[in-house]
Amino acid sequence: MIAQKIFMAGLVLCCLARIASADDSGLTKEFAACMDASGGVTVEMIECIGAETKRQDERLNKAYKEVMAQLSETRQKQLQDAQRAWIKFRDAHCHFHADPDGGTMATVRTNDCFLSATASRAQELEGFKE
Repeated sequence: MIAQKIFMAGLVLCCLARIASADDSGLTKEFAACMDASGGVTVEMIECIGAETKRQDERLNKAYKEVMAQLSETRQKQLQDAQRAWIKFRDAHCHFHADPDGGTMATVRTNDCFLSATASRAQELEGFKE
């Protein structure tokens, strides 16, 4: 029980650190406000992470379309192949975090993995825009 509370406190600190660097990764102010309001309650944190993942997925899709529009047909195929491979990697990697013995914290870690990976990929694709 004490170990679980210590782990939870550590996870909350990690999430707060991410909020502090939200501008660097492109995470939204809505996410920061939601996490602040969650008070470390697991269910509320998961809801915040889910909503932000949706926003970051929209950001990623927008960046992907914008980059595709400026590429030659050959480069479009390369980006499409790279994106499909990235999605497979992200999904496999993040699903690994869903440890069946990890309790609710495994769910938080899994959702956080998807958020982190999606925001990072969106930022990477935005760097390719002219």
